[in-house]
Amino acid sequence: MQRDQSKMRRAHAGNYYEPLPTQYEAGNNVEEENEKMTDQLKDKIHVLKSLSIDIGAEVRYQDKLLRDMDEDFEKTGGFLGNTMNRVLRLAKGGHNYYIVYLFLFSIVVFFILWITLKFR
Repeated sequence: MQRDQSKMRRAHAGNYYEPLPTQYEAGNNVEEENEKMTDQLKDKIHVLKSLSIDIGAEVRYQDKLLRDMDEDFEKTGGFLGNTMNRVLRLAKGGHNYYIVYLFLFSIVVFFILWITLKFR
C-alpha cells in the first residue's frame, strides 16, 4: 500500500516514473547485466583473436608468394640481361653478314609456308 502511495505522489503533470529499485534488486540486476556484457565481450575477443590469427597466416602466405615472385623476376632479369649482352656483343663484332643470312633464311621459310598454305 505504501508503494502505491509513493507512485501517486511522484506523478506530476501526467508524467509518471517508477521509484528506484531497492539496494538488493539494483545490485542483482547490475551483476546479471555485467555477466551478460562480460560474456559478450569474451565472445567478441575470441572472434577478434581468431580473425587476427587468420590475417597473420594470410600475410605470411602472401609474403612468401611475393618473395618467390621477386626471386623469379631476378632470375628472369639476369637471364634477359645475359641475352642482351650476347646480342650486343654479336652486333658489335664484324660478323654482321650472319644477320643478313638469318633474315634471308626466315624470308625463304615464310615464303615456302605461304605457298604451301595457299595451294592446299
